[in-house]
Amino acid sequence: MKKICVVTGTRAEYGLLKPLIEKINNDKDMELQLVVTGMHLSPEFGLTYQEIVQDGFEITERNEMLLSSDTPNGITKSVGLGTIGFAEIFTRIVPNMLVILGDRYEMLAAATAAMIHRIPIAHIHGGELTEGVIDESIRHALTKMSILHFTSTEKYRNRVIQLGEQPDRVFCVGALGVENIKRQTLMSKKELENSICFKLDKPYILVTFHPITLEDNTVKKQFEDLLETLDSIKDYRIVFTKANADTDGRIINQKIDAYVSKNKNRAVAFASLGMVRYLSALQYCDMVVGNSSSGIIEVPSFHIPTVNIGDRQKGRVRGKSVIDCACTPKEITNAIRIAQMMNRSNTLKNEDNPYEGKNTSETILSVIRKYLESGVDLKKHFYDVNWRS
Repeated sequence: MKKICVVTGTRAEYGLLKPLIEKINNDKDMELQLVVTGMHLSPEFGLTYQEIVQDGFEITERNEMLLSSDTPNGITKSVGLGTIGFAEIFTRIVPNMLVILGDRYEMLAAATAAMIHRIPIAHIHGGELTEGVIDESIRHALTKMSILHFTSTEKYRNRVIQLGEQPDRVFCVGALGVENIKRQTLMSKKELENSICFKLDKPYILVTFHPITLEDNTVKKQFEDLLETLDSIKDYRIVFTKANADTDGRIINQKIDAYVSKNKNRAVAFASLGMVRYLSALQYCDMVVGNSSSGIIEVPSFHIPTVNIGDRQKGRVRGKSVIDCACTPKEITNAIRIAQMMNRSNTLKNEDNPYEGKNTSETILSVIRKYLESGVDLKKHFYDVNWRS
């Protein structure tokens, strides 16, 4: 049996990976090795490894790497601890393939250790741009360490090839998050209300805001401007999902807690909703406001608008449901008004999501299987793009 190691460090990442994890776990020719790290193991971020256990998956290893600091110094030390931990884990479990998704620093630690251990890496969601965060550089670094690449759009596939990767190892498969929406049975509105202990008897906005890590000392002012805007639109209830363990993420989370404490009848916040509750909340909300990748990738499948604030997601492919705006009260207010007009006119009803693929998780697994059956080749040849063509 081929041992396939999947690493997950955040609630959102696990939700995206879940259909692929299930397929690996149910494959008679594969052994799932599930390594949990990062925010999953932190009480501050909801101990979300428990959701993985509740879903019936056995956790193979745990890598404690998250320090109680979101400063650049603390995060750099977390990467170092993570790399040491993954080196020890890979020595023990000896996987035939490592599967990682995205662009977070936890995956940088995992990929660095795997590359030196000569473990082939399959990377999901490469080739994308997020010009406002350090994730941009991490994502491209992961591409260069990986053997197989699974991109969410053809544009991103071309970009991975432009980075020198062989075209026959780069596959456009769509986004796992969009596949989740199609296959998941979601809650009724009443079930959702009972689950989050919050009444949704008025229109509501789902808000997720993360730090823009390539800007200095901006997060406090930016999030205060967002809260000022939300305070001015009294007709909506607000459902917050908290920021990740990025630089200055705790500033956002502290301000969310303070806002909810003052507006208990109007606002509620969660460190983690989990995949089913999160997608169910999207199903019934009027719009999504913030700067998360989910607003760009998954939300368009619900045919509701996304107000995308600032530069964090700058460079990503986006559908017509995404409204970009600067992080000022005036700009955010104008963008929310455009979103309201979209809802009233029902203009998004027939809009396609550019991240939609076919049988995304099954395609990824079949490519991995074929690669392992044909014999592992860790040698990489730089593919030079013929610019004249």
